[in-house]
Order: sequence, then C-alpha cells, then structure tokens
Amino acid sequence: MRKYFNLPSLSLLLVALAVLGGAVAEFSLVHFLLPLENRVSDYFVRTQALKLSADPDIVIVDIDEKSLAVMAGEAGSWPWPRSVHGELVTALERQGPRAIVFDIHFADPDIFRPESDAAFNEAIAPHRNIYFPMIRLDAAGDAQGLPMQDVADLLGITASPQAQPDARISLSGSGAIDPAHWRLGLINFTEDESDGIGRRYSIDLHAYGWRIPSLAAKVARDLGYSVPAVENIVLGWRGGEFSHPHVSYSDLYLDANRQVPLRPRNEFQNKIVIVGASAPGLHDIRSTPISSRYQGVEILATALDNLKNGGNFQTVPVFVVFGLTFALLAALYGAFSRYHRHALRIGLVLFVVTLALFGVSYFAVSQNSLLPVLTPLLFAWIFFFAAALREYLAERRAREQTVRLFNRFLDPRVVTQLVEQGKNAQDLSGRNLELSVLFSDIRNFTTYSEQHSAAQVVDLLNRYFSMQVDVIFRHGGTLDKYIGDAIMAFWGAPTEDAEHATHAVAAALEMAQKLEEFKHELGAEGATFDVGIGIHSGPAVVGFIGSAQRQDYTAIGDTVNLASRIEGLTKGVARILVSEESRALCAAKFDFIEHGFYKVKGRTQEVQLFEPRRRNE
Repeated sequence: MRKYFNLPSLSLLLVALAVLGGAVAEFSLVHFLLPLENRVSDYFVRTQALKLSADPDIVIVDIDEKSLAVMAGEAGSWPWPRSVHGELVTALERQGPRAIVFDIHFADPDIFRPESDAAFNEAIAPHRNIYFPMIRLDAAGDAQGLPMQDVADLLGITASPQAQPDARISLSGSGAIDPAHWRLGLINFTEDESDGIGRRYSIDLHAYGWRIPSLAAKVARDLGYSVPAVENIVLGWRGGEFSHPHVSYSDLYLDANRQVPLRPRNEFQNKIVIVGASAPGLHDIRSTPISSRYQGVEILATALDNLKNGGNFQTVPVFVVFGLTFALLAALYGAFSRYHRHALRIGLVLFVVTLALFGVSYFAVSQNSLLPVLTPLLFAWIFFFAAALREYLAERRAREQTVRLFNRFLDPRVVTQLVEQGKNAQDLSGRNLELSVLFSDIRNFTTYSEQHSAAQVVDLLNRYFSMQVDVIFRHGGTLDKYIGDAIMAFWGAPTEDAEHATHAVAAALEMAQKLEEFKHELGAEGATFDVGIGIHSGPAVVGFIGSAQRQDYTAIGDTVNLASRIEGLTKGVARILVSEESRALCAAKFDFIEHGFYKVKGRTQEVQLFEPRRRNE
C-alpha cells in the first residue's frame, strides 16, 4: 500500500524551518518577545536582589517628605537656597568622606539670591571630591549646543579616533556652579525602548565620536575603581527599595547647626555620600526591575555600588541564546521524526527541560549573569504544539484510513479495537504470521445459476455471503476475498490470535449449521445446494498487496495454497476438512474423524485430513 507516514517528514521539516525562521526574525529584527523576556529576568533579578545587601559605605542624604516639611521652617519651600547645601557640604567635609555626589541639578544661577549661590561656591571651593550632574538634552538641539572640542577638558569629555572636531552637543550643565569647580557627569535615565523600564546605566555616552562620562563613571574613575570600557552596564541590584543607608537631610542639617551635635562625628568618614531626593513631590521616581516607583537617587547609588564592587550583570551574547533556540528545535525535530507517536512523552520531556532551563537562568542571575531562556523555550513550545497538531491530524487521517480499509475485511468491533490500539495500515502490512486459512466453495452452483436469472443468482449469493461473513466476523476472522462463489478468510491477522485454529474450526462448524438453515429457506431448490470448507494452519505473509490503484489486505504463501487444495478435496468426503497442523492446534476443543492421507497438487508428501465435530455431537 502507499506509505502514508513517509510523507509527513517533509511537513515536519517545513514546520521546523518556519519556526526557525520566526526565531531568526525575532532575534535580528522584531524583538517582539523582548518585553516578556525582560519581565522574567526582572523577576529573577528582583528575587535575587532581596537576598543581597547594598554597600554600607555608599550613603544617601535623602531629601524626603520629612525634610521638606521640617526645612520649610528653616529654609522655606523647595528649592531651598543653595547656601543651605553649602552648610551641609561644610558639615560633611569635616568627617572626611571619599566623595560627595549631588543628584540635584543646579542648572541655572539663582537670580533672586545670588549671595546664596556665592556661599555655596565658597563652601565647595576648597574640596576636590564634590561632584555634580549634567543632563544630555534632545539631540535635535545639538547644532546650537556647546562645541565639543572647546568644553572637552572642562566637562571631562574624551575623544575617540573617530571624533568629529566640529561636533556640538546640547547639554544642561550646572550653571549655578563656578566652572572651576565642575566635576560633572550625566544622570540621564536609560530606559529600555520596549517597556520603559531602566535596567542599564550609561558609563559613557557616545556622541559624534566623543565620550561623555556618566556621573557614576566620573566618580568611580576618580576614586580609582575599575570602570568597564563599555557604553553601558546592566545594573546588579542590591536589596529592595531604600536598600542603601538613608539619612534624612533635615536630621543631618539640624544636627550640624547644633552647638553640640548629637550624631556620630565619623558617620560619613571614607564614605561616598549622595545627596538626592526620594520625596514623591520632587518627581525623581523611575521604573526599574525592583519597583515601578524606584528612587532616582537609588539608581545612582546602585551604579556606584556596581562600579565599586563589580556587581553589574554580564549578559550572554545573542548568538548563544539563538544557539540554544536552534538546539531545542533540532532536538524536538529529531524526537518527532523518530518518536512521532509519542507527542505526550516529548511534551513531558520538554516540560522538564523548561523547568531545568529556568532553574539554570535563575542560578545564572545569582552569579551576576543574565541568560535569557524564555524566548528559546517559547519557540520550542510553538514548534512542539505545531508538530503535535500535525501528528494528531496525521494520526487521525491514518485511523480514518485504517477504518476505511479494514471495514471491508473485519468485524467493525475489531476495527475499532485496532484503532484504539493506535494501529494503522502500515503497521499491519508486510508481516509473516502464523495463520489458519479457510476456503469455502459452493457445490453444484453452476446448475442453480443455469436455472435462474442473473438477478436471482446475485441475490442468492449476497444473502449467502452475508450470512457466512457474519459467522466469520463473529469468530474473529478476517475476510480476505470473494472468488466467484467461494470465500477466503483467515485467523491470526491483523490482530494476532493464539487460538486461530480453534476459532477457524468453530467458524467452519457454524457456517455448516447456517448452511442447513439457508437450505431450509430455499426449500426444494436448496436440495442440491452445498459447500466444501478446507482449513490449514501455518505461516503466511500478510499485507496490502496489489497495484497503486487498488490494493487488498490478503495472505499469501504455501499455507494459503494448501487450504485451497484441501477445500477441493472435500467433495464426496466431508463438508469440512482440516489439515493435521490445524487439528493439532485445537485437538483439545473438538473431536475429529480421520479421513486418511491424500495426494495434493504441488506437494510430494501426502496430506492427512480430518473432519471436525463438536464434542459429544
């Protein structure tokens, strides 16, 4: 028969190539799954971060809600006069901090309180460890911005070999600070385009071949920390919100103005002090993997923590992630090619692999490494469901084909059993099995057909065949074919039957009984109507045999030929004759009358034949 299951391998390959093409597009162009991948990584990062502690030597002097309320009586509403910050700097510097980093943007001079700006500049003048922020403005305004070459030394901007000498850049610096005291770095929030969440922090902003340092990188380099030569890093978070030590600005300011301070005199010694705001009203709130309302000053503190302690994440190259995707798809393709009927088991293995890869990804986060596995796994599951659906449809078509084919040869109940066992036509074809073959031929049918019309002959045959085929099916036999007025059937295939001889003989005895009932129905016309039945048991090849246009499920071999010869010897001897091989297989179930040895065409050795009888008959 046509090899149905050779064809789907091509469709499976096409499915694999389609999914692989989707993966190539995702990794190179679309990035549709990136937000979802990031959310999974964020969950792992957040879970791991809660197990870690921030560097206690990075302290935040926090302009919180309390400070805004308390300082209103001391310095008025926000923004406070810059002389207030000058007083704070003086108090902090007495303790010898490693650096004081302002996360407050002093963009323009205070035209209403110029003396306040002067006092602030006077306070910071003696110190070289105070840093201020600047902001990269919209690139659309670069043409009217500062000449890079002129301000490079002043702003700490460095040139690469590709630097454009006439390039300009639009920056918002610290106009209230005397340029002699400028130690500036960018504080632009770096958010992912896909979802607006800040996971990275700029080390150096590259523009027109020039490198502009971020505030954290500027401080880290000056303090001698190892700063990676990359444009940005993926932040490694420590703890949850407010993870670094916080000191309320107002508490520190008021204590510094007491005659006898109450706070420790070495509270900030050798520490990096960041002055910034967490008060919601000052709008320095950002979305990060830790929280959707994360303090901007904590982002700066985390960046400094990472550069000081090497705690930033390393990302696995894209080609490695794509390689994982390819490996999963290749493994699934191989599994479906070899075990196409075990989609459930393949799915179970893939589920275990999914859990394992998520476990590996979670462990990688604990080692400061990001291994994205969601996208490879999603493509693997897409392929699995597509391949499983293809296998289901192919299996359903095969079952329908099995039903169509075997309904012609088998009892429908047997066909249902075969389908429930997952058998298909290919499985049941081309096998060498032990069978019992039965031939039944009508005697004196030529005389009857000569005396009746063609329609009467056809009607008689149909009635007789229907009755006898019902008997064959009832005893588990397979109808092979009709040969004129003869029937060929066999037992032992397509479902193997250890008692095939017993069932064949029992069917023959019932066929003889049904014949008597049929003759009674025919009346006088049935007086000469008789049959001969021959049975032989032995090996035979069973399968679908024929041309490409028509194939039949049949048995071939010497066993079939001998059964046919035995049926031919029944005339004048007995209605049913079986061979010694058949008798030996069911001798315990029936009585047998020996009829001696007979010469059979095509065999040199004579065949011993027996007539079966029911016990006690």
